[in-house]
Amino acid sequence: MSENEGSLPQASKRDVGGTSGKGPARLAARLGAGKGWQETPVGFCFRTFRRTVTETDLVNFVTLAGFNEGLFMDATLFHGEDGASAAETDAESIPYEKRFVPGALTYAFAEGLVIQTGMLQGMGIAFLGMELTARAPVYVGDTIEVEVEVVQSRPTRHPDRGVVVTRNTVRNQRGQVVLEYRPARLVRSAKDKPGVSL
Repeated sequence: MSENEGSLPQASKRDVGGTSGKGPARLAARLGAGKGWQETPVGFCFRTFRRTVTETDLVNFVTLAGFNEGLFMDATLFHGEDGASAAETDAESIPYEKRFVPGALTYAFAEGLVIQTGMLQGMGIAFLGMELTARAPVYVGDTIEVEVEVVQSRPTRHPDRGVVVTRNTVRNQRGQVVLEYRPARLVRSAKDKPGVSL
């Protein structure tokens, strides 16, 4: 065994290169593997990329999820056909000047942004529950991002897993907090990080 082979993760037992005859046998680490619960101690923080919410997102989400409520489907509640606000037309008066999206959509996009970071890739076992508070509306055209801070990280009675609780703060392009939620997740141990799959 070469010096390099000994330093690669033992979770991967796949022979890469050796079976093809094109190079020496070696172990390969899986790129993009997430973090085990021990690798996310209390106070660990990160921020996601951003995502702009479009009219297409709104229509697709409310149609797929069955949110067939006028607040999300009837654009005339916000603006008259000539661009006048709802207060200037015969439309029902509502406290918003432009189309907003369901809080469920904001949450779903926020979770998608967290998952896209790769932090949970191959390491998440189960979603255990959460607390969620909507702080402000998100409108079509807003851009959101998520700040994640670990507030609890502890082992379970099973040595191969732990519970990680985070405080996820969703902000719009103006830095305003629009949603906060605290998910609890069951996460694999760092020593059980998956190996390569070729």
